[in-house]
Amino acid sequence: MASYQKILIVGNLGQDPELRYLPNGDAVANFSVGVSERWKDANGAPVERTEWFRCSAFRRQAEIAGEYLKKGAQVLVEGKQQTRKYTAQDGTEKYSVELRVDSFTMLGSRADGEQQRSPSTGAPRQQRTSNARQSTPNQPTRGGGFDDMDPDIPF
Repeated sequence: MASYQKILIVGNLGQDPELRYLPNGDAVANFSVGVSERWKDANGAPVERTEWFRCSAFRRQAEIAGEYLKKGAQVLVEGKQQTRKYTAQDGTEKYSVELRVDSFTMLGSRADGEQQRSPSTGAPRQQRTSNARQSTPNQPTRGGGFDDMDPDIPF
C-alpha cells in the first residue's frame, strides 16, 4: 500500500528567515511559522494558543524566502514533516521535527507600505482590479457577447 504525506499551514513568521549555504553551494533557509487558534473557555474568557512549526526551505525556494519573507508576514507553507537527528554541543543526541518546505505562498499585504515585488523577477507587481476589462472612451471593448460574433464562423 502506498503512503503520502502533506502538511499545509497558514500562519505568521516568527522571525526573519536565516539564510545560509551548504558546502555544495545549495541555499538553506530556516524560519518558524506560528499558527494560532482562538476560542473562549468555560467562563467566556478569550484563550489563544499558538503552535510553532520549524520550516526548512532549500535551493531557490530558500533564496526567495531569504529575500522576501519578513518577521510577521503571513504565509501559506506546504511540505512534509521530517525528523532530524543531531548531536548537541554537550554530546547528547537530540531530535528536531521540522516542516521540509515544498512550496510557500506569501499572503496578505505589506504592513510597511512598500510596493510588493514579484519573487521571480523583482519587478513591481501589478494590482488586479475586479473589473479586468476597463476601456477608455476612444478604445473599443474587446471580447463582447454572443451578439457581437460573426455569424459566418463555422462552429
